[in-house]
Amino acid sequence: MRLLVANANTTEAITEACAAAARAAAAPGTQIIPATPRFGPAVISSRAENVIAGHALLELLAGHADKVDACLLAVSHDTALEAARQMMPCPVIGMTEAACLVGCMAGGRFGLVTFGGIETYRELVARHGLSSRLAGLVGVNATPPEAVADPDGVGAKVLAAVADLAAQGADSVVLAGAALAGFDRRLQPSAPVALLDGMACGVRMAEMMVALRLPKPRTGSFAAPAGRASIGLSPALEGILRGQT
Repeated sequence: MRLLVANANTTEAITEACAAAARAAAAPGTQIIPATPRFGPAVISSRAENVIAGHALLELLAGHADKVDACLLAVSHDTALEAARQMMPCPVIGMTEAACLVGCMAGGRFGLVTFGGIETYRELVARHGLSSRLAGLVGVNATPPEAVADPDGVGAKVLAAVADLAAQGADSVVLAGAALAGFDRRLQPSAPVALLDGMACGVRMAEMMVALRLPKPRTGSFAAPAGRASIGLSPALEGILRGQT
């Protein structure tokens, strides 16, 4: 199985961290193919950057259509997830959605810890239909580049947030941030509840979806686009909109 791990920002160090976490979780025979967009924000931390990254991510995915068996979005905002699911001929998994769904199976309610502001993640959980299962959210005072440069310092802040969420009734905690990929293994021995890494959860869900061989919808809003005209897009993305995959 060939699994595309698609970062949505242009920071190669985050792509590499996500790919390492994906390889650690992958079953034998799953090949991890990391990829970084050719343009877009270095790190997504605003609504505007997320929309820009969505275009970059869709272009990146289009270049791998029919070359991979599944795609895992290595971006905690699940950027352009619905659009990617419509246009790609293979399963597409969002890392935060995957971790939240595992949290629903690991206990009654899950918490979520991320960098900085939390409101866009509250909206994301709601968009996935899981608000009633959310115990709470905490934004730590750290940035993705700091997580790469100082994992021990950022890890201490994440553990404090995990303890806070456990006190609020969380039975597990989602580590929401591509730069936190692999932190579950680093921090789990000191955490009071299960830590859910979106990359690990996403890899296993991608493997399951490929094994199930579910057909792509031929009708409805997730049916593949066809016959759509466009200007200025990459040839691969323009071809997908025309139905030429």
